[in-house]
Amino acid sequence: MKCSRREMLQGAAAAGVAVASGVASGQVPQDAVASDFKVTNGRIRQSVMGWCFKPMSAVELAKACVDIGLIAIEGISWNDYPAVKKLGLEISLVSSHGFKTGPFSRDNHEPIIRKLREAIDKAVEVGCASVITFTGMREKGVTDEQGAKNCVDCWKQVIDYAEEHKINLALEHLNSRDDSHPMKGHPGYFGDDVDLCVDLIRKVDSPNMKLLFDVYHVQIMNGDVIRRIKQYKDVIGHYHTAGNPGRAELDETQEINYPAVMKAIVETGYKGYVAQEFIPTWEDKVHALRHGVSVCDV
Repeated sequence: MKCSRREMLQGAAAAGVAVASGVASGQVPQDAVASDFKVTNGRIRQSVMGWCFKPMSAVELAKACVDIGLIAIEGISWNDYPAVKKLGLEISLVSSHGFKTGPFSRDNHEPIIRKLREAIDKAVEVGCASVITFTGMREKGVTDEQGAKNCVDCWKQVIDYAEEHKINLALEHLNSRDDSHPMKGHPGYFGDDVDLCVDLIRKVDSPNMKLLFDVYHVQIMNGDVIRRIKQYKDVIGHYHTAGNPGRAELDETQEINYPAVMKAIVETGYKGYVAQEFIPTWEDKVHALRHGVSVCDV
C-alpha cells in the first residue's frame, strides 16, 4: 500500500506522541534496567528520599533499598529510624525545620534554633553526619540583604553546637522557577541561587556548614552543573538527584547526563551520600528506583 510523505510524517509524529504518552502514563521502558539489578560499583554511596515514594511505607521502601544495594535512607519520620536501621540501612540526612519557614526572618530564629539543636541530637543518636537546613521563603518587609544576614546570624547560633557534636548543617538550594507542583519548585524561596547559598555558607565560616547540592534544582536555576560541582567541592556535604524537567526518573526523557555528573562527583573525592529524590512516574516505583540507582552506579 502506498502512502505519501505527508502521511508518513503524520504517522511518525503520532508514534512519537504515543511513545511519549506511554512513558508519561507510567509505562516502564522494557530495557530500562534488569529486574535483578543490584549496585555493583558502589563508588557513589547511594541513598533514597522517602517522601518521593509514598504511599510506600518507610519499611517497605527500606526493604527495596536493601534488595537493590542502597546503603541509606532519608526523608522519613524519626519514628521510623529504628526499623530501617534494623534492616541494615543508615540514616543519610536528618530532617529539621521545613523549607517554608526559615531564618530569613528573625521572627523565626527561636523555633529554628531549637529544631536544629534537636535534629543534631537525633543525628548523634542514629549515627548520621548531617542535618538539613533551609533559608526559608522571602517575607514582606525584609530585604534580601537583611535576610541574608539573618540567615547567617541564625546558623552561627547553632554551628558551635554542631561542631561540638561533629555534625554538619547542610543548606539546601531549591529552585523558585517551577510552579507546577508544590514539590517540584518553590516560588519565593530565598536560597534559589546556588552561588548565593555558597556565599552564606562561607560567611558562617565553619567546616561544619555545608551545601546540599541538589542537581535538579541547580540545573533549573544555575546550570553548568559539573563545573559548579568542581568549583564548590570544598563546601558540598550532600547531593540529591532528579530528572529535569519534571523531577521524574533519570531516564532519556530528561536533560541531565547523570553518569557524567556522578563521575565528576567521584573525581572530586566526595565520600558522602547521593540521595535519589525523584518523583516516580512509572507504575512500578521500585523498578524506577532500581533504574535510577543503576544510572548513578558509575
